[in-house]
Amino acid sequence: MLFALDTELPLFAGLCEALGAEAGSIEQRQFPDGESYLRVASPVEGRDCVILANLVDPDSKFLPLAFLAGTLRELGARSVGLVAPYLCYMRQDTRFHPGEAVTSRLFASLLSEQVDWLVTVDPHLHRYHTLDEIYSIPSTVVQGAPALAQWFKTHEEPVVLVGPDSESEQWVSVIAERIGQPFVVGRKERRGDRDVVVTLPNMAAYRGRTAVIVDDVISSGHTVLKALASLQASGMAHVDCAAVHGIFADGVEQALSHQGLRRLITANSVPHISNVVDLSPWLVGPIQYHLGQHPLKVPGKQH
Repeated sequence: MLFALDTELPLFAGLCEALGAEAGSIEQRQFPDGESYLRVASPVEGRDCVILANLVDPDSKFLPLAFLAGTLRELGARSVGLVAPYLCYMRQDTRFHPGEAVTSRLFASLLSEQVDWLVTVDPHLHRYHTLDEIYSIPSTVVQGAPALAQWFKTHEEPVVLVGPDSESEQWVSVIAERIGQPFVVGRKERRGDRDVVVTLPNMAAYRGRTAVIVDDVISSGHTVLKALASLQASGMAHVDCAAVHGIFADGVEQALSHQGLRRLITANSVPHISNVVDLSPWLVGPIQYHLGQHPLKVPGKQH
């Protein structure tokens, strides 16, 4: 059975169909004092249950998720797994200043208590090599680059892929190899949460192509804005942006449009009007693997 606290998530219907899953029914509301009411309306005893969750803005979503997972267990579910395409609380992976909470570890500990396994897409693994370093449950990381590459293959246009920093090279290089197009990688200097400088190599050889800025996640969007400005200054006439996760804090997509970005391309890990890349085909195998249905065979999979 597939459950979601928000059944309007773009992945919900596709995953139900691909998995042959029954859509679980829940009732939820808030009491006047802000506390949550939750009722599981589907019989789950002896069933494998999967929760699909959008963990953007996690502070308001974790408690309802914990209540749902706990209730499914109490009602006799055989297993409770979590599909969180965007995995939150990966940013603070060390104590930069005395007394800071290392929230990535703390959140991983809390979430590991709620579910039996986890499937996610391109979490921000910076100082961690794998999720196993902080999560105590089995997990599978699906790479979003192959899904983006497949979308580009259906849109034949000469492009140059642009990674704004060294971290983005892992996605840019995979997509470039799969679609047979060139790529460049810039250098980013971060001076604060919203203050970055992006320096790109000479783009003169690519001026007949569309530049596509590629990154795993667009959050505040300042990195993309700086890369866009650099590309325009170097004479690139058309600039698009592709990302696995589009969070677009503070309505930054409007700023990107006003600055001249031609097109936004995102996967449907986070609901947004720019969702054009479907991750369902890449998620089905890992989910079935954790349900014990067959071996995991997914391009670019990582445990």
